[in-house]
Amino acid sequence: MLKTGLAILNAYIQTPASLHFYKRMKEELGSLGVALDYKTNSEILSYITSNGDLFAKEMEKYDFVLYLDKDLYVSEMLAKAGVKLFDSAEAIRLCDDKMLTYISLSNSGIKMPKTISAPLNYAGIDDEAFVKQVAKELSFPIVAKDNFGSLGKEVYLIKNYDELVSFEKEHKFSAHLYQQFIESSKGHDFRIIVINGKVVASMKRSNDNGDFRSNVAQGGHGEAIELPASFAEAAEKAAKILNLDYCGVDILDNEEGNPVLCEVNSNAFLQEIERITGKNIAGVYAKHIVDTLK
Repeated sequence: MLKTGLAILNAYIQTPASLHFYKRMKEELGSLGVALDYKTNSEILSYITSNGDLFAKEMEKYDFVLYLDKDLYVSEMLAKAGVKLFDSAEAIRLCDDKMLTYISLSNSGIKMPKTISAPLNYAGIDDEAFVKQVAKELSFPIVAKDNFGSLGKEVYLIKNYDELVSFEKEHKFSAHLYQQFIESSKGHDFRIIVINGKVVASMKRSNDNGDFRSNVAQGGHGEAIELPASFAEAAEKAAKILNLDYCGVDILDNEEGNPVLCEVNSNAFLQEIERITGKNIAGVYAKHIVDTLK
């Protein structure tokens, strides 16, 4: 029996890469006899009624949702309404918040940069005692990240104590973290696509413009590589712990050449990595969705 899915994208930020993701999935699902409609998160009218019931308008016509957004409230409401999401609302929640990602993966044997969560500041008080602790625990330069962000945005390199003080003052009202800078991986990392717990494709991303970030959106470029087994194992382990159907795992390499997990992205774009590797990533993901629905 033919099935129909719905791709949900953000209403306000639709990049060529996100639209390409949708078009590729529509194409590959279509080849398997599955239709894929398109809506934005602002077009999905999900709400809680005056009786306290959850309402999701017109979702009964869809067998699943391909969730290509990060709107946690819409995903949670759809999940509670019984809609099958790829990825799940819980997996998206854990990946969208970088600090929750690191906490979820801690005590699992996966190497990560030393990470300090900045305390939530509701009063606007400057806390230099905390800043001094960060400087003591992490040598400069220090990586600072907003907990919510993608495409390499809201990721900063702090070079000295004065910059650290200024950054903390400017970001004290937002959730953020501080992290050890992996010097050996400056300007490059490894993007690994994992589907259903298995590595499907990988590439090395490099930035030749002097930027410490390797994201394609920040000027990085990809090249096909033969992925070391230890990197594949770390990526697959992270994906399984976070219970992701599909993800892109970003891994750094330390001075010994061992994998150090940087981030996990539940909606990692596939245009560049399909082009670089020649792998039909969308086809593998589409088949996983169909097999899961069966």
